[in-house]
Amino acid sequence: MSPRRCVYTGAVQSLVRGEIHPTALISKDAHIGAGVTIGAFTIVNPNVVIGDRSVIGPHCLLGEVHSSFYSSTEYDSAQLGIGEELRIGGDSLIRSHSVLYAGSTIGHHFSTGHRVTVRESVTIGSNTRLGTRSELLGNATIGDYVSIHSNVFIASRARIEDFAWLFPGVVLTDDPHPPSERLAGVTICEFAAVAAAAVLLPGVTIGRHALVGAASLVRSDVADEAVVVGNPARQVGTVREIRDRATGEPVYPWPEHFSRGMPWAGSTFAAWCARQP
Repeated sequence: MSPRRCVYTGAVQSLVRGEIHPTALISKDAHIGAGVTIGAFTIVNPNVVIGDRSVIGPHCLLGEVHSSFYSSTEYDSAQLGIGEELRIGGDSLIRSHSVLYAGSTIGHHFSTGHRVTVRESVTIGSNTRLGTRSELLGNATIGDYVSIHSNVFIASRARIEDFAWLFPGVVLTDDPHPPSERLAGVTICEFAAVAAAAVLLPGVTIGRHALVGAASLVRSDVADEAVVVGNPARQVGTVREIRDRATGEPVYPWPEHFSRGMPWAGSTFAAWCARQP
């Protein structure tokens, strides 16, 4: 059963579980799943598909048209991006003032902070988080269980694999000779972690389980399990050499020591890996 529109008789609320706020503007061509919540003043354009039980906060814009729509004199929506689907998987949470463009596909259990922008032609896996005021440009691919914190900028053509971490203020660039037409996206491999305020230059690859230190400027590829720091970033060791300052115990590779929110929670990373095909 589709969610019903709610009419308030008491104190005004911007969000009511399982209901569509009466001020929300929902296209008749949008596909709204069962039990979806949509907050006040949110706009859902045509060809948006929202999975069951998802929550869309107030003042969001889903299915934003491509920039060519605004520069055209004909406003042919079928040719200018509004005809491309935006698909959002079930049990997702889109917080207030976020803008998601038409033409992207997002898995289930996706969540955003506030004022997030996701441009067109983006593919995002399941159980991925995108923090407040982060921006994800077009033609990017994000895997499953990726954690992207606040104020992160991800340029076009980026590829971020499963279980990667990007901490606050990280910048991924794509233009080696700005301004130019030849773009090269950054690749971040599985389980890599990029600490706060690091900047990754176009075309670099961060290896599996690697660690980029805070405020580092990465100009070249980083090997698997390497630790790089500085400007320019240089390798100073491997993650297996890092110890907890308080206990002296190993802390990396991080999946062997951290499980909150991960599919191996309640077990061990090694046991989970053994069950994978």
